[in-house]
Amino acid sequence: MNEILNFELIHFKDTIITVGNILAVVLVLLITQGIIKLLGTMLRRTMRKRLMPDGRQSSLLQLLAYIFWTFGIIIALQSLGLDITFIMASSAALLVGIGLGLQNVFKDFISGIIILLDGTVKSGDVVQVGGWVVKVQEVSLRSSTVMTREDNVVIIPNHKFIEENVINWTFNEKPSRFIIDVGVDYSSDIHQVEKVLLDTLKNRTDVLLEAPHKPFVRLSNFGASSLDFQLIFWSEHSFRIESILSQIRFTIVDEFNKHNITIPFTQVVLHNAEK
Repeated sequence: MNEILNFELIHFKDTIITVGNILAVVLVLLITQGIIKLLGTMLRRTMRKRLMPDGRQSSLLQLLAYIFWTFGIIIALQSLGLDITFIMASSAALLVGIGLGLQNVFKDFISGIIILLDGTVKSGDVVQVGGWVVKVQEVSLRSSTVMTREDNVVIIPNHKFIEENVINWTFNEKPSRFIIDVGVDYSSDIHQVEKVLLDTLKNRTDVLLEAPHKPFVRLSNFGASSLDFQLIFWSEHSFRIESILSQIRFTIVDEFNKHNITIPFTQVVLHNAEK
């Protein structure tokens, strides 16, 4: 048995790698994987008891896995008889050169650690970043995978979430407020307009209709050619809200036509001055 374990596979200068070294590496990696799974199961139970959101759980477990795999790989390399300190010292100049060329990569890496630790952006969140409203699918160390409202998958570098202003629509776990602007003719009955606008939201399951999130109508401005109203409501379906807004606008047009309420348009009169 000892002869098999001590059988040399690689012999290069002072480095000797035997069958026993390879088996030790495999054993270390298997133990690392087992520890990660065991701790993951225990932490999930603890976090669920504390009612921690699933996205936050995923971020913490992923960060834990990165840490343990890092230590596991270091121990595995040492099991091969490699001096990690010597390798790092001898390649310091190379690492500096690589670091200068990969500044953005390291910036994304550090940003990923920050995001995973503080949990301000996590899996399942609906966020607005870079002019896009997206749903976060996965946060990894270098980048995050998100899905747009058009169901396109986009890979966003993590530094975008750190350096730019990010609106997290699900961070406070409250419904979001939305506004539909509409103008009507000055001859319209404003109280009838208010009633018709509120009636367009009745029987909708994707809009909150009860206090403290009861919809209301605001006369926002006296426009140049119209009385400007705002229909204000709350919804928990922020990611697909554009489709909901479109459906409500269709209903508003239909109801206005039924009640002879006119939506005016700007008219421009041109006079041709005779010379």
